[in-house]
Amino acid sequence: MRLLVTSVLLVLGFPFITTSVVDSFSACNDFFEKEKPPEIEGVLKNSVSQDNNRYKLICQRHDGNYRYATLYDTTARIPLFSAYKYTGLYKKRPHIQWMIEPQLEPLDGTMSEPAANQASQRDYLKPDELEISHLFGVIQGLQRDYQKKDELEIGHLFPNSHAPDETTAESTFTLTNTVPQWGTFNRGSWRRMEQKVRDDMLDYCRDQDNNANILAYVLTGAVPGNKLLNKRVNIPSHMWTAFCCYNFKSKEWVSKAHWADENTPNPIPEKTLKELEDFLSDKFKPSELFSERCYPYFKHESLAIPEDNEHASWFFLF
Repeated sequence: MRLLVTSVLLVLGFPFITTSVVDSFSACNDFFEKEKPPEIEGVLKNSVSQDNNRYKLICQRHDGNYRYATLYDTTARIPLFSAYKYTGLYKKRPHIQWMIEPQLEPLDGTMSEPAANQASQRDYLKPDELEISHLFGVIQGLQRDYQKKDELEIGHLFPNSHAPDETTAESTFTLTNTVPQWGTFNRGSWRRMEQKVRDDMLDYCRDQDNNANILAYVLTGAVPGNKLLNKRVNIPSHMWTAFCCYNFKSKEWVSKAHWADENTPNPIPEKTLKELEDFLSDKFKPSELFSERCYPYFKHESLAIPEDNEHASWFFLF
């Protein structure tokens, strides 16, 4: 049955990425800080989807190896986050077609619309281009730049500019790693923020056990909005990102966070991890993104408590 679905997608011109839709992120948990995925109320807990019919866990594999992990919302047809390790800089943009994930498609053997449970490149075509795609039955052949400056376009969560090599950069070109973004935002303030974060990670993020190796744990996600692209694909209200790493210069674990919508002034302001979690709790769902060591501003120590004192006292160090 899987072969039938894959064959249909190939005939219709859909390149696909060899990934794994899994029951638990344990298969690729090394992309998460301390090998622990985020906790998102009602969505993800203890590395397992809380609604397996809607929220799919994807270990993104390309060229024989896992490259990053994605939590995908099949109802919204967008990823809620992608998790990856930043380990170095690859300066080129690969020349590759956008790919889809065949394992997200129906397996009942019936003919149905390709990419029924996920976005496809067809969702980003203009009406005149959509007619051409129907005539030829091949969407991926339409590779020209069809977006105007003020229109929606395909935007990465794990950006290819954060990939350490060509193969990993290629793996980011799957539509399960993308959401609709306004062009001026995607190619403007959000891209400049990605570049600034990349420079910060290059500067001081290292493997604590081997300072010769660059290492940071990154989560980038989207907050589902209330509008649809092509009456199918959710247009996020906000984008967010956070990283945690060992700063080999200050010899401590540090974190930074950002979030924005298309109206956020440039440059996008830097936030703390706690501020981001408060924002997600307000705009989406209560979330815990990293382990305690990534919250250095909440380090605390307990005081000795006299036997006759029933109340604990804490000092918070900022």
